[in-house]
Amino acid sequence: MTRVCVVGCGAVGSLFAANLASLDDAEVWAYDLWDDHVSAINEDGLRLSGAGEVLGRVHATTDPAELPPCDYGIVATKSMQTSAAVEAVAHAFAGGAVCSVQNGAGNEELIAEHVREVIRGTTFPAGHLAGPGHVVWDTKGDTHIGPFEPSPAPMEKVRELADACTRAGLPTVALEDARGAQWRKLIFNAASNAIAALTGLTHGRVAEPPTRDLAWAVMAEGRAVAEAQGIVLDMSPEELFDYAARKEVAYDHKPSMLQDVEAGRETEIDFLNGAIVAFGERHGVDAPLNRALTALVKGLERS
Repeated sequence: MTRVCVVGCGAVGSLFAANLASLDDAEVWAYDLWDDHVSAINEDGLRLSGAGEVLGRVHATTDPAELPPCDYGIVATKSMQTSAAVEAVAHAFAGGAVCSVQNGAGNEELIAEHVREVIRGTTFPAGHLAGPGHVVWDTKGDTHIGPFEPSPAPMEKVRELADACTRAGLPTVALEDARGAQWRKLIFNAASNAIAALTGLTHGRVAEPPTRDLAWAVMAEGRAVAEAQGIVLDMSPEELFDYAARKEVAYDHKPSMLQDVEAGRETEIDFLNGAIVAFGERHGVDAPLNRALTALVKGLERS
């Protein structure tokens, strides 16, 4: 049996936890701080509806001390919570590898402060919480993972985790260098999430005039910052942007940052547009539109 712990069992974390729990050779744990959600999972299972109908039997807890030693961790918390969450559960991964499937850039660095073997990851599947123990699966898609270069997990472990996720119904590609996939998603998200958060538009409507040209310019800045780092994008963020805007894909999907704004929560802006600005500054590339969107979203948070 492979033991996997999902750290942060919100919308995305639940997609991984419930699907992995369908495997005969996996034991799945979940660590989350929402008491009602954890109680519902333990009592009735973790239910997915929408793009997939799944009922996963998951061992959920709000107490990190209850976690047994795990082979793999999948971190799906909001980026602002990464450091505290991983510090709390690090003991469970003394001999395991921990993978981020979070938005943006910078989470792997935070994970590496607490665990030795780290996997860089990016995922396209998305959903939203419908209530305790129930997540609506909005969109499907691929996940890409690879060793985090400064503190890498062995490639053998990356492949094993990718195989488990794929067999569970979440197609996952193991890469020697996952930076191109991660930055393609980051650039896509920087345009979709920030503009949606400020306008209230779904992804598909952000991809239409009058915001379409702004989204393209925001992505162009992200491309320039990736290029300055020597990162080769695995595909065009603009093509992904238009693909997601299709009626049958994610036209009506509210990006996670818009969901956060509507719920009055802090956003991940520092790990999306803010990360493009920060990495750009390190490599001598200015990103004024991403800087402006960062300031506007932070202002919205204060309001």
